[in-house]
This record gives sequence, structure tokens and C-alpha cells, in this order.
Amino acid sequence: MKNYIYIILTFLIVTNCTTKKVIKHHGVPFLEKKQESLIIDQSNKNDITSILGLPSTKSKFDDDIWIYIERKQTQSQLKNLGQMKIYKNDVLVLEIDKFGLLKKKSFYNLNDMNKIKIATETTKSGLLKNRFIYDFMSSMRQKVNDPLGQRAKKRKEANQR
Repeated sequence: MKNYIYIILTFLIVTNCTTKKVIKHHGVPFLEKKQESLIIDQSNKNDITSILGLPSTKSKFDDDIWIYIERKQTQSQLKNLGQMKIYKNDVLVLEIDKFGLLKKKSFYNLNDMNKIKIATETTKSGLLKNRFIYDFMSSMRQKVNDPLGQRAKKRKEANQR
């Protein structure tokens, strides 16, 4: 009886395994091929949305910069315990003029992304913001620990003696 259970469990495990890789897709499919049909100074916003759809994101500083993304992930080899690995990462940046015509397009693939250098330094304003948060949280902690301010009064009296 035990042998039948082992055979059935082994059969279930083997039949559920597949040699086909699992691919997770995010964004606009075939972005590289679709972007070739966009022509600078001829394509307008309507053409862009009919070919690519709505943008993945728009620029925070300028509404006329549209960004489209295509990303494909697959599971890595067994030695990495099936962690997801990016094998395609394409980004298309479109700049549109005030008349709605395509002014500039920039296409970046995974190799281009690896060449981009990212600054690691922080600005002083970020440090001041962190300082403000620290000061605020410290004052809140003091109010929680001593809601009536009795400790401050005792310290003041002790300093006057």
C-alpha cells in the first residue's frame, strides 16, 4: 500500500513540473517593434495612443514627456532557487511639443540601462528634511514620556537651586 502512495505522489510531482520557462510580462508588448512606426514631426498624440496605448507614466515636471515600459522576467536556474531574473527591460521616452506632435523619441534597452551611472550623493535639502523629521519625532517622544511637563519643571527648579 505504501508503494502505491509513493508512486502516486511521484507521478503527481513529475506531471506538475514543466520544462517551459515561466515568463512574467509587464508593460507594452513588442515595444521595440512598435516604436519604429512612430515618426518624429509627423506622429501626434492620437497616433501614439493608438499604437502604444496610454503611457506607463508621464513626467512629473512636464506633462508632454511620456514614458513607456516593457519588462520581461523569468525564473533563474535551479541553483538560485527560482528567483526572478530580468531578461528584457525596454524604456521608450517620448517628448511631445505644444501642438501635440512627436518632437523626440529615445529608446533604451537593458544594455543601455546598465551603462547609466546613478549618483549616490544626497543633497543638503534631503538632510534638512531628515533633521526636521528627527526633531519632530524627538519632541513627540518627550510629550509621550512626560505629557504634563513635570520633568521639565523639576529640572528647572533643580537648576535654580
